[in-house]
Amino acid sequence: MSDLQDLLVQAMDLGASDVHIVPGSRPLFRIHTILEEAEGHEAVTSEQTERYVKEMVGERRFEILLEKRDLDFSANVPGRGRFRVNAHYQREAIAISFRAIPNDVPDISKLNLPPVVETFAEMPRGLILVTGQTGSGKSTTLASIIDQINQRYPYHVITLEDPIEYTLRHKKCLVEQRELGIDVPTFASGLRHALRQDPDIILVGEMRDLETTSAAITAAETGHLVLSTLHTQSASQTIERIIDIYPGDQQNQIRAMLSNTLQAVLSQVLFKRNDAPGMVPGTEVMICTPAVQNCIRESRIHEIPNIISTSRSVGMCTLDDSIKALYLNGQITREQALAEANRPEALSKAICA
Repeated sequence: MSDLQDLLVQAMDLGASDVHIVPGSRPLFRIHTILEEAEGHEAVTSEQTERYVKEMVGERRFEILLEKRDLDFSANVPGRGRFRVNAHYQREAIAISFRAIPNDVPDISKLNLPPVVETFAEMPRGLILVTGQTGSGKSTTLASIIDQINQRYPYHVITLEDPIEYTLRHKKCLVEQRELGIDVPTFASGLRHALRQDPDIILVGEMRDLETTSAAITAAETGHLVLSTLHTQSASQTIERIIDIYPGDQQNQIRAMLSNTLQAVLSQVLFKRNDAPGMVPGTEVMICTPAVQNCIRESRIHEIPNIISTSRSVGMCTLDDSIKALYLNGQITREQALAEANRPEALSKAICA
């Protein structure tokens, strides 16, 4: 696998977040949101991509790819870092997407997140959600929160991931990391059994279906701190998504449960920096205050954005306010700001005022 390893090392040296290998095309790196061809590499063949996957996963898991047509796993570059990998079919040939994962978990104070996010590690129980589109930094934020806990408290942490991304070393915590398809069949199954393993903290890679969502909320309700992700763009959208997963006759019950267990929602979007190399997040932060709890319980979700915008004193922040600050600080361009804003017309007026 030396030619593949060389490619992945090259990607890491260039600071690429993603690598794409598609038959008939030269490998592509995504560097600060921009796709670029990998220099020094020819177009790959379908035989090469098939060989790459077999070398990474072995014959048994390769058979799963042949059956399911998609396979998630992780790959290691010794001494350099790891990749989250998806092998899939396109045009009847195997293609591969890699997402880079550094060896070390970043310090949460270095992620340019609002200071209130650092207090999430102090929450003793309940549900914390980090949301955003693919590639918005959700996994990095969650790993940094867990690492902050790991440095401070003697807790038992169980993670359920698809696949395992950051390797979390034992510090003050005992950390068990379980990978879907290898250590556990599904998130929901892992959650059910985790409750019998004496955890203090449970990280669920994604609340992707009713069974997983229900098990995560139940775990939070029974006194555990549960962290997870959704592919939603705001706190209000996140709450609506969770409630809508349930059948209509159960939605009043889940509103009550969610109002009691939800602690915070952090929504993220990543921007390529305009003032320096690298990326910077725009964020929306919702803390579950009594006012927010009432809105959830009484199905007044549409009022939550206004509560967020008027609750800066407790650390809340709307995405548009965060984006405005990034623009005024010269970190992103006007075009970037308006492209990701929830209310671009209002933001345009605000930044021109």
